[in-house]
Amino acid sequence: MAFSLDFSRSSGHNVRERVQGRLLALPALLWLILFFLLPLFIVFAVSFMTRGRAGSVTLPLTLENYNRVFTTYSPIFVDSILIAFITTVICLIAGYPLAFFISTRKRKTMQQIALFLVILPFWTNFLVRTYAWRVILGTDGLLNAGLLNLGLITQPLNILNTDLAVLIGLVYGFLPFMVLPIYSSVERFDFRLVEAAHDLGANDLRAFLRIVLPLTLPGVAAGCILVFIPTIGAYVTPDLLGGTQGVMIGNLIDQQFKGTGHWPRGAAASMVMMAIVGVGLLFYTWINRRKV
Repeated sequence: MAFSLDFSRSSGHNVRERVQGRLLALPALLWLILFFLLPLFIVFAVSFMTRGRAGSVTLPLTLENYNRVFTTYSPIFVDSILIAFITTVICLIAGYPLAFFISTRKRKTMQQIALFLVILPFWTNFLVRTYAWRVILGTDGLLNAGLLNLGLITQPLNILNTDLAVLIGLVYGFLPFMVLPIYSSVERFDFRLVEAAHDLGANDLRAFLRIVLPLTLPGVAAGCILVFIPTIGAYVTPDLLGGTQGVMIGNLIDQQFKGTGHWPRGAAASMVMMAIVGVGLLFYTWINRRKV
């Protein structure tokens, strides 16, 4: 009898905990439905509709919008994916050694100063920092002035309003997103494993490839996702530094939704971009599952 009473009490307590947990999650769930799932469903529905007069949306349903995205606008998507990939690779090549250097500092004060310098740009508005790069990369900017004064070039370089300028701006803007996750992984790494590898005859390169890199891979994967996803949908940097030559997916979507643009076509481009982002998230999930 005592066992049955205890079981009944524990069952009732578990039920109350589940109910309380669901009630606590209800506001977040409603927020997710109203401000994410519902707008996403609206954009998905609009992507199959037809453009009416003055940019309105009307029936009939059609697949022409997606056909246009995969034909006419496919070069923009390819360029955006390529720029996002190159940006991610450059951030990884530059960010991994930097994160490794910061995490291996023995003095905590030096670590804190280095981390402070990494996140310091976030104290300034992203738009202001992007405009600063226009001043640096312009024909009469600081970069060309310095190269001309040093005699390295005879005429100004045309960097602004090119893919190179967009790439520079994106790497500068998203490098901290690569450094911080990798730093977190390296900070938790047990370097006694490297000493054990050296004792077993492994050199520095082999110890890094077989021990350090695999154990810090979750941070690398997180950093790559944090750089790739916002980069592929970047709008401000391509608009200010790339001009008409640096149009990316975000700029394309903006053009379609402006004024009397083509809303169904912009919605279709948005859904395709979300599918690309979804593939990236699936890749990140796969990496984490392999690690587990």
